[in-house]
Amino acid sequence: MTILDKIIAFKKKEVAKIRAEVPLKKLIESPNFNRDVFSLEKSLLDLNSTGIIAEFKRQSPSKGIINDKVSITEVTQGYLDANVAAQSILTDLSFFGGTMADLMEARVINQEKPILRKDFIVDGFQIVEAKAIGADVILLIAACLTPLELKNYGILAKELGLEVLYEVHTQEDLDKIGDLDNKIIGINNRNLNTFEVDLEHSIKLASQIPDSSIKVSESGISDPRIITGLKEYGFQGFLIGENFMKEENPGEACLEFINQIK
Repeated sequence: MTILDKIIAFKKKEVAKIRAEVPLKKLIESPNFNRDVFSLEKSLLDLNSTGIIAEFKRQSPSKGIINDKVSITEVTQGYLDANVAAQSILTDLSFFGGTMADLMEARVINQEKPILRKDFIVDGFQIVEAKAIGADVILLIAACLTPLELKNYGILAKELGLEVLYEVHTQEDLDKIGDLDNKIIGINNRNLNTFEVDLEHSIKLASQIPDSSIKVSESGISDPRIITGLKEYGFQGFLIGENFMKEENPGEACLEFINQIK
């Protein structure tokens, strides 16, 4: 069993338990449920966009503890001060040390940029939950879902006013999504089965994604020069977490990185 298999099996049990305890009605009545969402698409396409989707991540299965000293509040403000295009927040507790409360806290401070709920979506309940906690965007990982699930979850997200970042790692993942037009497609440079990073993945798959879609490169970006190179292949978004979070002050690290892109 791979790390990904283990995470998905655990996540399905976890969500089933939450579904049994939390009625959908309670989520729909949440104060955040009727708020106007911020568009990741608009943020990335803005002429002055940095393209950086900065992530808050305490730990990971491959690296263990990355940073458990900084608060979501200070990191969120730091990322906003750095003028990120969007914020990504891990809400998986068991493997990444994140919580839904992290996203809710960030939302109080972040009233200007889109927030991606970074988690392993295996049930439509989590999409409703994402809206209720204040997310603007959800992540759908093609490797974890069937073509029908990807389609149905995408429709549900759209009906709720949320945007979707579709994550792929292989050509097979792209094929699962089917119609790639006008979607936000994230190419994960990290193999979710081995957790090894290979930036060539983004470049190889980029040519298979239509120009009508927004291309996002995820994981393993540690040098501003990499951003410049990826832009030549049509990438407009760059999800970066560990490179900032491993520093004592992730916000400052993010600002320094963004200043070097120009």
